[in-house]
Amino acid sequence: MRTAHDILESKGQAVWSVGPTDTVLHALGVMAEHDVGSVLVLDGDTLVGILTERDYARKVVLAGRSSKDSQVKDIMTSQVVCVALERSIDECMALMTEKRLRHLPVLDHKHVIGLVSIGDLVKATIADQEFTIAELQSYIRG
Repeated sequence: MRTAHDILESKGQAVWSVGPTDTVLHALGVMAEHDVGSVLVLDGDTLVGILTERDYARKVVLAGRSSKDSQVKDIMTSQVVCVALERSIDECMALMTEKRLRHLPVLDHKHVIGLVSIGDLVKATIADQEFTIAELQSYIRG
């Protein structure tokens, strides 16, 4: 069974991050520059939160706040759900479904080493299913 580690091996371990005192506008710029829907919030090497497009929409736009005057720490999600390298794709998907998440930081001994998205997990699941189908077709054909 494939794991979060396997996903990071194939997609890479690039993690885009901002600091808690950065402006929300700066964080949005980082997300736009890298075409991602979230950034991790790091205080030094310590994960202190995650900022997502959903956080921005609900806590800035709908609240009538200004992204250039608001700090990341004021709108980020500070209770970050993370997974270890050895968590299976199925376990990650179940956790994302249960907690209604789209992004999971991957930790190795409390150190952030990557981020998996729901899209990454769906892509890996489809690839696994295509492989299984091809193997079954080959077996049936003899």
